[in-house]
Amino acid sequence: MNRKALKRIPLEKLMDLKIDYAFKQLFGSEKNKAITVVFLNAILKRTGRDNVKEITFKNVEIGGEYYGDKQSRLDLLVQTQDNQQVNVEIQFTNKYDMVKRSIYYWSQLYSDQLIKSMSYIELNATITVNILNFILFPKTDLFHTTYHLYEDEEKFRMDDMMEFHFIEIPKLLQHWKDERLDPLNDVLARWLLLLGIVDHRKGQVYEDIYKELEEIAMKDEHLLGAFTSWEELSSTPDGLLAYRTRLKQVMDEEAAVKEAKIREQVALEKGVEQGTQTANENTACNLLEMKMGIQDISKATGLSVEHVASLKEKNGTE
Repeated sequence: MNRKALKRIPLEKLMDLKIDYAFKQLFGSEKNKAITVVFLNAILKRTGRDNVKEITFKNVEIGGEYYGDKQSRLDLLVQTQDNQQVNVEIQFTNKYDMVKRSIYYWSQLYSDQLIKSMSYIELNATITVNILNFILFPKTDLFHTTYHLYEDEEKFRMDDMMEFHFIEIPKLLQHWKDERLDPLNDVLARWLLLLGIVDHRKGQVYEDIYKELEEIAMKDEHLLGAFTSWEELSSTPDGLLAYRTRLKQVMDEEAAVKEAKIREQVALEKGVEQGTQTANENTACNLLEMKMGIQDISKATGLSVEHVASLKEKNGTE
């Protein structure tokens, strides 16, 4: 396949792979299983004998144990050849619940393994990967952070049953802009940058990233396969309709979250303003009781002369 095969459609027509529909179509299909295996090994840093060699896709809804419970369909859940579960979630919008949600998903998947007459020792490791289109941990510059259970003092690991990965795409892109990434020699950077090429939130396409990955794809059959599948997916009428419907829903949800935050901030500011006003009025009334002049009270409280005069009249202060 030559280079031109990667450019059948304009870059701006490509789906944003950070939208869950597009991500699942690319990484959650049987025909792309080999791509998904490479992608997971890069994230989990598995090499040699520890490599993920085979996966089975699983469709799972968690929650809903009791009437009225919230149910959630996982973005991508696979089981490896050694029975480890890997759940990959792609989150476009910050709903300010990512850590707790991730722990909940992990706990449900881990506990659901236990069936009647099964011992706890038979439970297998469960891994959660969260790919985020926002910054979650501003205290660190790392775009990929990993978490396990460790002893507080000596920092040794308790076991390998719990593993969390958080990948923050904005930090990744900043590393790219700062020329701190080497996708030619860093497989993880290569695959994560693929997700960052199209940014439908900003209406932006990183053509420089595309060109560099395009060069690498000529020698990386899996990356080449991902490019080809991505272009095919972005050219299919039914797929495009489903994607645009989901994109609109995601953007509407993001707008609703922003509006709620703005309303919350406005209400807070109004509350503070009202509280300050009330405090100043109380102070003014006390100063009027002490026979202080209206001009002086106005200067002391920030209230207008007219406002202080009205308080004096209202309270019948002589």
